[in-house]
Amino acid sequence: MATSPVIRKRLEMQGFVDLDDAVLAEVGPWLRFSPALCTVLVGVGTAFASAAVLWAFVPIAVLGAVFPTHPFDLVYNYGLRRLIGTRPLPLNGPPRRFASVVAAVWLVATAWAFGAGLMWVGYLLGGVLAGVTAIDSVSHFCIPSLIYGALFSDPSGETDNFARRVSLRHRD
Repeated sequence: MATSPVIRKRLEMQGFVDLDDAVLAEVGPWLRFSPALCTVLVGVGTAFASAAVLWAFVPIAVLGAVFPTHPFDLVYNYGLRRLIGTRPLPLNGPPRRFASVVAAVWLVATAWAFGAGLMWVGYLLGGVLAGVTAIDSVSHFCIPSLIYGALFSDPSGETDNFARRVSLRHRD
């Protein structure tokens, strides 16, 4: 099954460049796994106005920003994929790691708001963050990656070459 040009463009915006159709057809749907788990955790933390849940999620987002493999990608790579027989997910390039930076900062602000008793601010921040991650998990459209591209693209629209080099590497 071929990947649509729209989905390919959205995944390239996240830094998954130079992947052939066979790779995208196999792992493309699973690139929604981490954003979907993020949506659930942010949604639960926000719904219950739980600063503790949101604070607990901050280190996961930070690790996703620092390393080229998000902790939730490890759950897929070392667990789920072995059950379903697919290849590992490609490494996350700068655009997707930038999205983790944005999420970490947003989580801190949301957890702080709930902890400080600013419930409406917490619900607003948490709701927006859950919505942004839900959009990515449903459609592969990542708003923080779009922002990354706007900030760090050259005039031709190409993101830095580091994103291209990092996304070419695959793990076994």
